[in-house]
Amino acid sequence: MTVWLAIGLTAAGCYLLKLAGLLVPAGALERPLVQRLAALLPVALLAALTAQQTFSIDSALVVDARAAGLAAAALALVLRAPFLVVVAAAVAVTAGVRALGG
Repeated sequence: MTVWLAIGLTAAGCYLLKLAGLLVPAGALERPLVQRLAALLPVALLAALTAQQTFSIDSALVVDARAAGLAAAALALVLRAPFLVVVAAAVAVTAGVRALGG
């Protein structure tokens, strides 16, 4: 019963959040500050999610093979490699470090 209550509350919360977004006046969304924040917010959220997934296990801070893979991906991005090459570099380096016992 608790699970269904959580599902119902989550669904209601998502609906209310979407409704609140529709009720925001158009003039508020056209302000330069709001437009800049809307452009930067997804990047910041993705960076935070990447850092959390790379450098943590449960509540502990760790540096392991995932960090090496992230560094390889960052280097590939700096070199302007295509997306699939970036992913392949991250996978290969992570697998290599894990195979070496890291």
